[in-house]
Amino acid sequence: MALLPLAFLESFGFNELLVILFIILLLFGAKRLPELMRSLGKGAKEFKKGMSETEDDKEKDERKPPTP
Repeated sequence: MALLPLAFLESFGFNELLVILFIILLLFGAKRLPELMRSLGKGAKEFKKGMSETEDDKEKDERKPPTP
């Protein structure tokens, strides 16, 4: 279930991935590519942080006794 969003990668072979990476390199350039990857990494990190905070909030709500 967790790998479902990445299921489309099974249909790509090594050559196709190389072509895609080459096109990305041509579009963004070698200088800007590390910046792009860094920002994607930061975005993923913030997303995971937000998801864990949401799960923590749910657990706190479940442990809280109902108020009459």
